[in-house]
Amino acid sequence: MSFLDFLGRSVASNRGVDPADAAHLSEWTRTHRGVEAFVEPRTTVTDVTVVLVAFDGEWTRRVVGERGAQKLSTTLGIPVYDVRKVGYPQRMRDHDARLRILQRRAQENY
Repeated sequence: MSFLDFLGRSVASNRGVDPADAAHLSEWTRTHRGVEAFVEPRTTVTDVTVVLVAFDGEWTRRVVGERGAQKLSTTLGIPVYDVRKVGYPQRMRDHDARLRILQRRAQENY
């Protein structure tokens, strides 16, 4: 069963996970190195989400729902962590800081 099949059957019926989100997560994992997943809890605004973080700190976030979060490791074949227990990786914060510096430099050059 592919990740897309899993989300389509398990989570979409429960929380309406967008098939485009499932495709994005699967493709993103396939095209990036050293990907790890960090599951974020449900909030008053969003359902359970996952942040995928690559080796260089690049990241992406999508809603996966409770069931999707429970099966991420198996379906994507990557390590999955509870962000409440381990926090976000430093490489993710470093990546965002580099992007902010590059954006400021680009604005200064206009």
